[in-house]
Amino acid sequence: MTTNAQEFARARGAMPGGVNSPVRAFGSVHETPRFFASATGPYVTDVEGREYVDLVGSWGPAILGHAHPAVVKAVQDAAAHGLGFGASTPGETELAELIAARVLRQAQQTGSPVAEPVEAHPIERVRLVSTGTEATMTAIRLARGATGRDLIVKFAGHYHGHSDGLLAEAGSGVATLAMPGSAGVPAPIAAQTLVIPYNDIDAVREVFAARGADIAAVIVEAAPANMGIVPPAHGFNAALADIAHAHGALLILDEVLTGFRVGPAGWYGIDPVPFSPDLVTFGKVVGGGLPLAALGGSAALMELLAPLGPVYQAGTLSGNPLAVAAGRATLDHLDADAYARIDAAATTIADAAASALSQAGVTHVVQRSGNLFSIQFAAEAPVDYDTVKAQEAFRYAPFFRTMLAQGVSLPPSVFEAWFVSAAHDDAAVARIVEALPAAARAAAEATTG
Repeated sequence: MTTNAQEFARARGAMPGGVNSPVRAFGSVHETPRFFASATGPYVTDVEGREYVDLVGSWGPAILGHAHPAVVKAVQDAAAHGLGFGASTPGETELAELIAARVLRQAQQTGSPVAEPVEAHPIERVRLVSTGTEATMTAIRLARGATGRDLIVKFAGHYHGHSDGLLAEAGSGVATLAMPGSAGVPAPIAAQTLVIPYNDIDAVREVFAARGADIAAVIVEAAPANMGIVPPAHGFNAALADIAHAHGALLILDEVLTGFRVGPAGWYGIDPVPFSPDLVTFGKVVGGGLPLAALGGSAALMELLAPLGPVYQAGTLSGNPLAVAAGRATLDHLDADAYARIDAAATTIADAAASALSQAGVTHVVQRSGNLFSIQFAAEAPVDYDTVKAQEAFRYAPFFRTMLAQGVSLPPSVFEAWFVSAAHDDAAVARIVEALPAAARAAAEATTG
């Protein structure tokens, strides 16, 4: 039997850092990364044969649990007919229709310069791609093509994939590695992204007052989950839409993480203040664990994409039949009962984590956006990237390692959300709850050194 350490040593001889995505290296938690051999329901098993209760969930897609029978069967059935055709399939249309049908809104006026003023749905057309990075990159290109403008406004700490113009002040893996951006991004490209503080509507007004005629779009995580969970202030998304539309710009709502996870229509469906995004991007859940993402919007806007319009986008594996089958099966089984189970398990775990940390005397907050939550080692709830970075992040590594030693796999970064699935039953939740007191004590004993 091989060990995780042996696998990591071998991987480092074949891949940069031994990984294909940086956070997998476990660098910020000072631990040997686990190499998983199998997964089922709420559990993952590493190459040493050790089972863990999983709170990563493939970073979101395993919302029904790993290897859900219906999802596996859908993929097997699709594979039996061919792995891909480089041509259109009926399944692509069915998934696109399913995505559009789930994202509902109240009919309302919108000042969008492209979409018609009154629509019952924010999504009339969908383009399938392979990754969340492709979805946000395409949405930005489409916004620039629609408006004839170049500048994009983003928020510090928001992660929208690793395309060149979006890595400035990004969260997620960039935050974990303490990188200000990325080498290899030309300065003129970086200069076309204006980065401002999150949850600061005055900053939004100021940047539009100064550069509004040049701004193509604002891109925002619907409910940020890449710097830990930092919920939007009440009405923030609606105010963004109003300001952008008043200046002839678009609002791109990034639901790659929250889409179809926090509710049947994503964060858009549960935001307490109605608003009108122009483009919405999806990933993670929508692919059911296989590489698939999407963007959607009004017909008038989306049909600016090739082959109908002048904005080019293409992908050999876009709408791959296996990924489409996995996404359709996942969405088909995400009913009210599934969401109720996820929400209940998330509440129990989040409350237990807060209780354990309080009993250990650890200063902390647990922030939630729907069933997504994270621990931040701060006295007050962070509201933006600066306040997130000010927390006592050094406490997370011993907390993480202690949970791992007790058979609970957490996200290997304090800047990530915890993901609960519909498969987290009472037994799985109990194992997590039982592990928390020892982890809280380890966090309490942590020092900056």
